[in-house]
Amino acid sequence: MMGKAGNIYVGIGGWTFAPWRGAFYPDKLAQAKELAYAASRLTSIEINGTYYGSQKPESFRKWAREVPDGFIFSLKGPRFATNRRVLAEAGDSVKRFYDSGVLELGDRLGPVLWQFAPTKTFDESDFGKFLEVLPKKLDGRALRHVVEVRHDSFCTPAFISLLRQFQVPVVFAEHGKYPAIADTVADFVYARLQRGSDEIKTCYPPKQLDTWAKRFRCWATGGEPDDLPRVGEAQPKKVARDVFAYVIHEGKVRAPAGAMELIARLR
Repeated sequence: MMGKAGNIYVGIGGWTFAPWRGAFYPDKLAQAKELAYAASRLTSIEINGTYYGSQKPESFRKWAREVPDGFIFSLKGPRFATNRRVLAEAGDSVKRFYDSGVLELGDRLGPVLWQFAPTKTFDESDFGKFLEVLPKKLDGRALRHVVEVRHDSFCTPAFISLLRQFQVPVVFAEHGKYPAIADTVADFVYARLQRGSDEIKTCYPPKQLDTWAKRFRCWATGGEPDDLPRVGEAQPKKVARDVFAYVIHEGKVRAPAGAMELIARLR
């Protein structure tokens, strides 16, 4: 294994969810303090609200103030950019998103997740045009992008080659229906763990949590877990990678518990 490793960030999707009161948040905690509380126990949160509509610059500034140093937000890019037939026409939506004040998060800004509909199929030229409109830098700051595709047509080496060309990874989705693609193509990995259960106090059984912690460490030190499916042919360079992992599942009551269990295993 390499001596150098990237950072591993583990969290949940959003921080406002009524059933978390009493299960994750203390009963009497003021709602205005939920983000600060969640950020004191997790190391990242994936913001979903940006997928549905534009946020204000002051909101981004406020969120950045409420979390500790080293905490990272990932953001979902707007659906107006990804839910379109011709992806080459997404440029204006992407620009509006960044103009809304995203950079106000400062050093709390992590990857932007561009999520595609399950009906969107792989077209190399079309998808390449989308990757072209994603800005690599803004105001002198390097930006990170990751795509989540949910159609089996993306399980082809041509897709991985395209991603490697643009240094944009694909989400590893642990999901019942969507394709699982674990190829690494950039200096970070993004995983969404979506098969947790609210029947289990820790969201996942201890052995599965141990396995995921081991995979995160493998990714962070430049490896590729040998028990996850890959579709590409080329072997990536062995470089230290940051890992962003989110425990997200349908009921999601136990998602924070699962994320905290993983963080404890990685200490």
